[in-house]
Amino acid sequence: MTISPERLKELQNINDSEIDTSDIPELDEQFWQKARRVEPISQETVLIKLDLDIINWFKHQTPNYKTIINQVLRAYINQQKLE
Repeated sequence: MTISPERLKELQNINDSEIDTSDIPELDEQFWQKARRVEPISQETVLIKLDLDIINWFKHQTPNYKTIINQVLRAYINQQKLE
């Protein structure tokens, strides 16, 4: 999902007191009992060649296209583990 620069500027200018958080449940003791620490996965910068149409497709989806490509590859790996 992309957000326009104009909308982003609007959101940045909203005072905290104007944000409605009434639909967000409080974190209770039960939440913290089930909470688990997740260590971030380390990343390495690599240079790979991808077909131009693939890169262009992802670039048109979001400015964070590199992150999305990583997520697609992770989803593929996770699916292979299930099979």
